Amino acid sequence: MIYCLYCRGFPIWLRDIPGIEFRTDNAPFKEEMERYVKKIVDLMISESLFSWQGGPIILLQIENEYGNIESSFGPKGKIYMKWAAEMAVGLGAGVPWVMCRQTDAPEYIIDTCNAYYCDGFTPNSDKKPKIWTENWDGWFADWGERLPYRPSEDIAFAIARFFQRGGSLQNYYMYFGGTNFGRTAGGPTQITSYDYDAPLDEYGLLRQPKWGHLKDLHAAIKLCEPALVAADSPQYIKLGPNQEAHVYRGTSHNIGQYISLNEGICAAFIANIDEHESATVKFYDQEYTLPPWSVSILPDCRNTAFNTAKVGAQTSIKTVGSDSVSVGKNSLFPQVITKSKLESISQSWMTLKEPLGVWGDKNFTSKGILEHLNVTKDQSDYLWYLTRIYISDDDISFWEENDVSPTIDIDSMRDFVRIFVNGQLAGSVKGKWIKVVQPVKLVQGYNDILLLSETVGLQNYGAFLEKDGGGFKGQIKLTGCKSGDINLTTSLWTYQVGLKGEFLKVYDVNSTESTGWTEFPSGATPSVFSWYKTKFDAPGGTDPVALDFSSMGKGQAWVNGHHIGRYWTLVAPNNGCGRTCDYRGAYDSDKCRTNCGEITQAWYHIPRSWLKTSNNVLVIFEETDRTPFDISISMRSTETICAQVSEKHYPPLHKWSLSESDRKLSLMDKTPEMHLQCDEGHTISSIEFASYGSPNGSCQKFSQGKCHAANSLSVVSQACIGRTSCSIGISNGVFGDPCRHVVKSLAVQAKCSPPPDLSTSASS
Repeated sequence: MIYCLYCRGFPIWLRDIPGIEFRTDNAPFKEEMERYVKKIVDLMISESLFSWQGGPIILLQIENEYGNIESSFGPKGKIYMKWAAEMAVGLGAGVPWVMCRQTDAPEYIIDTCNAYYCDGFTPNSDKKPKIWTENWDGWFADWGERLPYRPSEDIAFAIARFFQRGGSLQNYYMYFGGTNFGRTAGGPTQITSYDYDAPLDEYGLLRQPKWGHLKDLHAAIKLCEPALVAADSPQYIKLGPNQEAHVYRGTSHNIGQYISLNEGICAAFIANIDEHESATVKFYDQEYTLPPWSVSILPDCRNTAFNTAKVGAQTSIKTVGSDSVSVGKNSLFPQVITKSKLESISQSWMTLKEPLGVWGDKNFTSKGILEHLNVTKDQSDYLWYLTRIYISDDDISFWEENDVSPTIDIDSMRDFVRIFVNGQLAGSVKGKWIKVVQPVKLVQGYNDILLLSETVGLQNYGAFLEKDGGGFKGQIKLTGCKSGDINLTTSLWTYQVGLKGEFLKVYDVNSTESTGWTEFPSGATPSVFSWYKTKFDAPGGTDPVALDFSSMGKGQAWVNGHHIGRYWTLVAPNNGCGRTCDYRGAYDSDKCRTNCGEITQAWYHIPRSWLKTSNNVLVIFEETDRTPFDISISMRSTETICAQVSEKHYPPLHKWSLSESDRKLSLMDKTPEMHLQCDEGHTISSIEFASYGSPNGSCQKFSQGKCHAANSLSVVSQACIGRTSCSIGISNGVFGDPCRHVVKSLAVQAKCSPPPDLSTSASS
C-alpha cells in the first residue's frame, strides 16, 4: 500500500469488479488483495530476499495506517484488519509482520508508529519492540503551495528522543526523495517532484546540513550499541523540570544517580525538552550544558559525542547551470537552491494543434453526467463533456437590458475544469469538490457548452477510495435565463476521453504519426491546447539534469518518449513563510514553509539514463497560450559549501574507538574538526571566506569579527583547494591563538567546480 502513488497504488480496474469495496470485509477485495500479497511474498522468496535466505528484508508490512480509517467501516473494519493480519502471517514469509498506526493489532503483528515524533509511542504489548516505521523528515507539496522544510536539529532531536526512551528501530520516510514520473503523482494535486525535503534530494544529491547532521547522529547512536543491546530498558533520572537522562548499562547493579563508570558498559542520553531556554545539568558529578529542545548523546556516560542542536555539518547551496544568483526568498534557509540565467533549450520548434472537444470515433453520447473515472478508466487526465443549448432572443434582450451575464453552475468539482463556450475559453477553476460559478457569453441560437474535466492525480489516502472518483458531482445548470434556470444535468452529453495527441502517441520517438506538425517560428501567435516538439543535446558530464518550465503554463512533457510528468506553474502565496525557522518546539507540516511567492515546481528531473548525447526529443503538451522558447535545460550540482564549527564542538565521531575485547569505548582526540565535501567528481576550486576567531553572520553572509587569525585563508586553502573533500582541525594548534581567553570558531565558505572540460561544456 504505497500512499504516495495515485489511488494508493490500487489499479483503477479494481473499481470495476462488481460489488467491490476497498479495504473492508468485502470478498471481492480480499480475494484480489490476497492474490497480490501472495504474489509479492512468493516473488521475494524466489529471489532469496528474506533475511533467513541471506537477503536484506527483515520485516514486512501489511496495510498502511489502517487504524486511522478503521472506524469508518464499522464492525467490518476490525474484521478486515484481523483477516489481513492472518492472511499475511499465513503466507510463510519467515519474517515478522508489522501494522503501522494500528493500536488493536493482533498479538502476532507488531504495531508501529508513523509520525514526526514517536518517543512517546508504546506498542500494545510489552512483548513487542518499539518501532518507528515512518519518520516524516519533511512533507509532500501541492501545486500552488509553499514547500516544506523540516530543520535538521528537530529531526535529530526526534530520533535521539526515540532511542533515548527505548526505541528499537527507526525508518525514514523519505530518506531519498524521488520523482513521480508520468501521471503517478497522487494527492490529488501533489506536484511531480516527491523531493520531500529528504536527506538525499530528488536528484540524488546530499541535502546539507540535514544529511551530514543525521550521519553524525547515526554514528553516535551506533557507538551506544553495546549498551543499548545489553539493557532491557533504560534507567530514568530526572535532572530538572524539563531535563532528564536515560542510562543504558550492561550490568544490572549500581544503577542510579551515582553509577560507577568502571563497571560494565554504559551509554546515556541527556535531554532538555524546554522549548526556549538552555539548561546546565549535573550528571555523574559532571556538568553538561544543553541547548533548548536538544539531546546530548554520551556513548561512555561521560563524553558528549553528539548534541542534536549543534550542527557541525556543512551547508550546501545547489545551483543549476553557471553564473548563478541567489533567490532571496530562500536564502535564509540552510537548503538553498539558486537559479541561473540560462539559454533556452532550443529556438527551433514544431507545433501540432490539439482539437477541442470531440476528435475521434470512440466518443459516445449519454443522458446525464457520468463520473470521470468510470469513463476514462484513468487512461488520461482529460475528459471532454459536450452539450448544446438553445438561447432565444428574449434571453439575449433580458441580459442586455439588465446588464447581467448568465452563469454555468457546477455543484461540485475536482481537480480542475476548463469551460468553453462556442470554442472560446470562458474560464477555469481549480479545487477539490468545490462549487463552480462561471459567467459565460452566449449568442442567440444554438451554443456549444464544452467542459474539460482534468484529474491531477487520484485520491491516495482515506476510506472509500473506490467511491471518490473525479469530475463533477451534483447538478450542472445554466442560471440567469429569463424563464429560469436550465438544468443541464439531464441533457444529452457527448463524451470524449483524452487528447488526440495522447492516443496517437505523438510523443513517441518511434511514432509514425508525423502529419500535422508544422514549424513554429519565434514570434508566432500561440494558441491554447498545442503540442510542441524540438531536439536538443544533453549537457556534458554526469551531474543530474533538469528542465526549467517556469515560462510555461500547465501541461505534460516527454523526453525521448519517457513521460517526465505533469507540469504546472502555479505560484505559492506570498505569505506564510517566516524570515527565520526556529527548530525549537514541535514540528508540523505548516511550520517553516518556504518558497512563498514563487512557482511551486519550476524544475523537472530527467534521469541521465533517458538521455542520449545528442538529438534528444522533447515533446510537450501545453494547455495555455504560453510558448516554449524560454524552456531551458541545465545540470544540478552543489556550487557553494560553507560551515561554522566552534572549538567547543564535540570531536568527530571517527575519533571514537571500540575495544573488541571488552566492548568499551575510548576517545582518542577531542579536537573538533570541520569537514567540507563537494559532489562526486567535483573539487574545491576556491575559498571565498575563511576566518578563525569570532566570525559573524551565516552562509553567504559571513564577515570577520573582532577576533581573526590572519592565516585563516591560507591554512584552509592549503588543506582544501583541489580536493573533493577536506578536514580542518579547530584549534589554536592549527591557526595560532588570535585572541586569548575567547572561545573561537572557524567559518568557511568554498566554491565547488566540476572538472574543467565539463565546466566548459556546461557553460557553452
